[in-house]
Amino acid sequence: MLVQLPLDGGDDRRGRIVGGLSTVGYAVEPVYFSPVLVRALQREIKLRDRRNEFQEASIGRNALQQQNDWVRRDRTRWLDASSLAQCRLLEEFESLRLLINRELFLGLFDFESHFAVYDPGAFYKRHLDAFNGDNPRLVSVVVYLNSAWSPADGGCLRIWPERDARRAVLDVVPRAGTLVCFLSERIPHEVLAANRERFSIAGWFRRNTTTSLCLDPPR
Repeated sequence: MLVQLPLDGGDDRRGRIVGGLSTVGYAVEPVYFSPVLVRALQREIKLRDRRNEFQEASIGRNALQQQNDWVRRDRTRWLDASSLAQCRLLEEFESLRLLINRELFLGLFDFESHFAVYDPGAFYKRHLDAFNGDNPRLVSVVVYLNSAWSPADGGCLRIWPERDARRAVLDVVPRAGTLVCFLSERIPHEVLAANRERFSIAGWFRRNTTTSLCLDPPR
């Protein structure tokens, strides 16, 4: 018998996400996803990691991709809708995509995402997810899967208000079920080093850049 995993999210929380994107360019919604769904995703990410399904993350896109341990040290695996938990998560992001398009007219076309594992001491230096329209990613999202996480465990997502800002506006503690959304071209961010293993899902709502010569999205 197929177990139904509650989505949570809900119209109020989706609305606050849209409001944050439209006013300051980012939004943080604690306990966005149900504990049942979070636990299912936790089990999956740990199982896949034990099976050695993760790869060292790289920076850049397409032919310019390269590994750079000075910039980032996480390990990733793309979501492929191969489990019930993934499907439930992707259903919620489809609802959020439709609402963002309806309210903000961003023309979000699809969504891509991956699991991310940060071993103790791993980090991701300050960066933007997209630059000046040359990247189809428009809205970035992060879902946290860490139980009993405290500020002393480190691993916060540090958010700056703009590209050249000298002072961060927020450190987000990566507690289970929290959803963070921000504009990919506008909001710099950084993953601070964690003191224990840290699990998350990173994703991007994308515009369609398909042309007669190139199918988008590639893999």
